[in-house]
Amino acid sequence: MENKAIESLKKLGLSTYQALVYLSLTYMISGTATEISLNSNVPRSKIYDVLKILGEKGFIEIERGRPLKYHVVPPKEVFRHHKDKILEELEETEMELNYAYESQLSKIPAPIWLIHGTDRIIKKELEIISRSKKTINIRMGFLFRNEIDQLIEKFNKLINKGIEVNILASPYSYVDNKKINIIKEFKDSEVNIMKADLPYVKMIVRDGKEMIHIFTKFSGKKRSVISNTAIGVWNQYEDIAKNYDERFFNVWKKKSKK
Repeated sequence: MENKAIESLKKLGLSTYQALVYLSLTYMISGTATEISLNSNVPRSKIYDVLKILGEKGFIEIERGRPLKYHVVPPKEVFRHHKDKILEELEETEMELNYAYESQLSKIPAPIWLIHGTDRIIKKELEIISRSKKTINIRMGFLFRNEIDQLIEKFNKLINKGIEVNILASPYSYVDNKKINIIKEFKDSEVNIMKADLPYVKMIVRDGKEMIHIFTKFSGKKRSVISNTAIGVWNQYEDIAKNYDERFFNVWKKKSKK
């Protein structure tokens, strides 16, 4: 347990000595430099520097006096602060890398890729959706198993950023012979959704710049999805994506007037 705790603390930016001192203080709650040195096995020659750095990093509080007394900051508070900081740094890095990635997409020949397997297809759907800046338009003729919750989570994040999500959906879809009421599944989300008679395909277009078509085979009278036959066609030809986007909006406007 101690070794695991030391490694976790080192991931928060502490040295081995710093981690040992903080771990010791969580049991001691407070102590003098001499007491902490003895308890943590950190040499007296190092202990003051270690305690000073831990104070600067917010892991301990220092009480002035003779001698100085050191109090541990509760682990819950320390970890919450550092987890928030790490997540913020990761999100900033993700945005920077995505910007670099997307800026390069326009410099390569616009390709079309075939994607096999539902897990890979769903992953690509979520990736495309996450790149949206203004709108996501979807013709949802069917759903895969375990897809709906992932989509709703992603859509809610977009909507919170002011991005519009529009869905034309078939009333029902069957996966492994289980009936899914598509409209009902989205009732608690803030997406714009309308019922439509659609072919058994799915299309996602983001910002009129990128899209994916998903096709699959079906079985029986209920047209239940045969997941292992699914194919996704990822298309980055902007003219094609824009054309499909315009056609989507034409249908959307007509249905909105009814």
